[in-house]
Amino acid sequence: MNKMKIDKRLNWYLRWPLYLSILLICMNLIVYCVNTRAGVIVTGFLIIYIICAFALFLARKHNIMAGLIGYASDYSQVQRHLMRELAIPYAMLDKEGRLMWGNDEFLGLIEEGKYSCKYIWNIFPVITANTLPTDMMDQELHITWQNRNYKIVLRRIKVDDFSEKLQDTKVESEDENVLITLYMQDETELTAYQQELEDCKLIVGLLYIDNYEEALDNVDEVRASLLLALIDRKVNKYMQTMDAIVKKLEKDKYVFMFKKKYLDQLESSKFSLLEEVRAISIGNEMSLTISIGLGISDDGYLRSYEYARAAMDLALGRGGDQAVVKAGEKLTYYGGKSVQIEKKTRVKARVKAHALRELMEAKERVVIMGHKTGDVDCFGAAIGVYRISTALGKKTHIVINEITTSVRPLIQRFQTNAEYEDDMFLNSQEAMDIVDYNTLLVIVDVHRPNLTECPELLQKTRHIVVLDHHRQSGDVVENAVLSYIEPYASSACEMVAEILQYIEANLKLRQVEADAMYAGMIIDTNNFLTKTGVRTFEAAAFLRRCGADITRVRKMFRSSNQEYRIRAESISRMEIYLEHYAITECNADGMESPTVLGAQVANELLNISEVKASFVLTPYNNMIYVSARSIDELNVQMVMEKLGGGGHMSVAATQLKDVDMPRAKQMIRDVLLYMYNEDELN
Repeated sequence: MNKMKIDKRLNWYLRWPLYLSILLICMNLIVYCVNTRAGVIVTGFLIIYIICAFALFLARKHNIMAGLIGYASDYSQVQRHLMRELAIPYAMLDKEGRLMWGNDEFLGLIEEGKYSCKYIWNIFPVITANTLPTDMMDQELHITWQNRNYKIVLRRIKVDDFSEKLQDTKVESEDENVLITLYMQDETELTAYQQELEDCKLIVGLLYIDNYEEALDNVDEVRASLLLALIDRKVNKYMQTMDAIVKKLEKDKYVFMFKKKYLDQLESSKFSLLEEVRAISIGNEMSLTISIGLGISDDGYLRSYEYARAAMDLALGRGGDQAVVKAGEKLTYYGGKSVQIEKKTRVKARVKAHALRELMEAKERVVIMGHKTGDVDCFGAAIGVYRISTALGKKTHIVINEITTSVRPLIQRFQTNAEYEDDMFLNSQEAMDIVDYNTLLVIVDVHRPNLTECPELLQKTRHIVVLDHHRQSGDVVENAVLSYIEPYASSACEMVAEILQYIEANLKLRQVEADAMYAGMIIDTNNFLTKTGVRTFEAAAFLRRCGADITRVRKMFRSSNQEYRIRAESISRMEIYLEHYAITECNADGMESPTVLGAQVANELLNISEVKASFVLTPYNNMIYVSARSIDELNVQMVMEKLGGGGHMSVAATQLKDVDMPRAKQMIRDVLLYMYNEDELN
């Protein structure tokens, strides 16, 4: 304590009698000027005063200092006592993170004998050397300790002569006097209240019956009423389990609201209502399926409803029979195992055809673009749209960068035909030079911007049309003026063939154009074996009437001897995983279109009786292309989506970057095993 210093103001106050002596000396000099005898008398008394004041100051200084120091000591003891008994856990660390001192509340919380003088991260692993504050800014962390929630605040402080004031903290005087204080605020109740508030937020949901009209077509009125009553009962009973408000908007549409705390219950059951409704049967030939869209937003109920609408559009665009949860930009999918139901009516195709014609007539130029590494279906659909645009008198171009071996026989027929202009086909750079605000951009056979032939074109014009038959994903072309995505369609060529029939009464395809579109349908349906319906054959019949020749198309797609050998080698290396899933690689080095060979191998593997789905991995352009195929026993789109891809229930694909072949195969095995454990493979 001998190093403690008295405040300057207090020191001045104690010496004021001595300072007053100076004033008295000045007064004495003035008295001398007035009267010498009086000055002598005053001098005598002044000397006596100075001697007495100085003597008293020297005699009492030690006692006064001892009293002040005693008071400071007692005050310090009170401070330490209060700190030790402070109700908030409080501790001090050195700058390296070692625990140097803690009050009773803190030491009782961490079991003093076990953790004293150890690094703080040995007590709280969430605190690391990197989280310790290095400047005067506080660091805040949230932890759970002994079933309670705490907020930890770390603060860096500099203290002068701190070692003298806290003798029992083991702080060395030469330690630069830099410490880190730590206090813990119990926020268990606050967290509970926040969670309760979060759980009470309302989520808006929409529920649609996907195939209402189709399922009731062949059911008599009595059974139809009973079937709808059973669905109503299932829906209302399901909503009661989560205390939801449900209202029937139309005969096949519901809106409902429920507390957010029930969302985990729905997700853990994977929206079991989908299965319950599909299982309803009273003699109806076709099972009814439903789609559910949920919207979650902190910006109000209106935004939640908008999210629910977007989620429902996505669920229907993916073929229905599934639930989609949209929370901001995050999308989660459940269900989607059943085969899409083909719509018998062509009303939608007619409406879209008329809208497409109006858009084309309003623009000076039309540019058509498909997906990267375009296949025959993509090319055939582009040719169909080209015929529509040229029939309306518009300057039209098709964007294509890489001509694959499957597309080359078709494109050569156009390049050598004098009826078609030399600039019919453009690459991306050439297209960038001509696309402007007055250009209509038509995207076929793809709806994901990053998979298009030239994504930069999407920023060059706001007038975009999307025609696609793949199941919709969350990543779609934004602000499209016309979007026609029908996952039930077998191919993009089928969709365009239907549109062609409503554009103009006398519009007819040329023979070479009909061949291209017919070839696209053959390839995507695997010779009309996959995803074919009544409308598929009606579209094929239309193309045949336009001059499509089956024999000519078949000759164009015959394989070479080398391609046949590669396919045979790939099949011979096949691995059967989980008894029913074929995995193999297709090494097609030197071939122009390795991915096409991979797709062909995937189709051929389905001819093996015990194979439910096939996955063929093809290395190409420093990536691994995965082709997934099934008949109707596995939704391969769900598998590919977990790897960043997509497609249809029976035809899907993805591209894996920065992985080698063994790792890519293991990724597929991991996804299949996960889905097997979650009962999602059936």
